[in-house]
Amino acid sequence: MGLFDKLTGTKRPADNIAPRSAAEVHAALLGLNRPDVPYTVRDGSEEGADLVAEWRILDPAWQTFFVRTQVSQVFQVRMRLVPEKNEIRTLDQQYDVTWAGDTPSLAIAAEAQRGQVQTVSKRWTLGGEDGGLEWTETFHFDSNDLKDPLQATVLGAGWTWRGVITGKL
Repeated sequence: MGLFDKLTGTKRPADNIAPRSAAEVHAALLGLNRPDVPYTVRDGSEEGADLVAEWRILDPAWQTFFVRTQVSQVFQVRMRLVPEKNEIRTLDQQYDVTWAGDTPSLAIAAEAQRGQVQTVSKRWTLGGEDGGLEWTETFHFDSNDLKDPLQATVLGAGWTWRGVITGKL
């Protein structure tokens, strides 16, 4: 693995794994969708990709007398299959979003990250039992929690995971 591969997050499969077809890799990535995971893998044609894996980071928000949950960040891994090279080119994008207006509507903020994004987000609350105070983790997000299963699926299919930093996917 060269320096450029380290910068882009490129990973190669083991030498003894025969590459599967593009259709099998596509189906395997879509097969990661389950009700017990906090992300979704979907068609990415609207975003100019073959597939998009998306994790919406939820932020609790108070409104009047009840609690609701609203999206505060969107983390995406956009993927383009390149069958002739047996590789998937990936581009990470993270957007901060806000709710605007009386009837909340999603508005993407001016802040965004593009390239290969590594992010960890945690939220803690102060509280405790029996009069003692302690910090309790109430929220945790790590971009690797999304990327690791994607990479394992791609590498297990004998394909290369190639990160893109600049340019088109």
